[in-house]
Amino acid sequence: MRILIVEDEETIADIITTKLRAEKYVVDTSYDGEDGLYKANSNIYDLIILDIMLPKINGLEILKEIKENDINAKVILLTAKSELDDKLKGFDTGADDYVTKPFHMEELIARVNVQLRNKGKNKMKDILEYSDLTLNIRTSTLTCKRTNESINIPYREFLLLEYFMHNKEQIISKEQIYDKVWGIDTDYESNNLEAYLSFLRKKIKIIGSKVKIKAVRNLGYKMEE
Repeated sequence: MRILIVEDEETIADIITTKLRAEKYVVDTSYDGEDGLYKANSNIYDLIILDIMLPKINGLEILKEIKENDINAKVILLTAKSELDDKLKGFDTGADDYVTKPFHMEELIARVNVQLRNKGKNKMKDILEYSDLTLNIRTSTLTCKRTNESINIPYREFLLLEYFMHNKEQIISKEQIYDKVWGIDTDYESNNLEAYLSFLRKKIKIIGSKVKIKAVRNLGYKMEE
């Protein structure tokens, strides 16, 4: 799952980013409201951690606009303000949760996990399954149920495989993959994706799975049996 952090204090943003990536989340960061609004409107994020006091555009204005644009990401407001009126204004604008600075990182991670578990069809699970494959989200371990063989999946291949397993038997374009797995600011080359897909296909084959990731001409890629 992909998370956007919009926080102008770079040290705080970088610490949150490091902790969330350790939890296997894909994380992008913006340090001002203008860039944060641009990224949020891409609608590729499952959750946005949004500071209220931001340069250029404040967090409440960002929240209001993305709700008007039907962006379906969960939003956790992050701010030094603790007054009740500010909290109520945030909830009235459409925030899902509110964390006041200073905060314990464990609390923020817990709140992120709760919000993503409550995302309905995008409900977070420790184990993803498709055909004879199971992917353990916590350990990055891919297992074939038929052969009982397992293999550890490196970070970028894990993110790629997770995205395919959330969208099994659907055609996914290269642009969608790069936006979701690498981020919307990525200056990518097609061969980069092909290399990671090749690594991933080899690992799936090594453990004896029937699952294939096939190229669909002029459209993208599809995971199928």
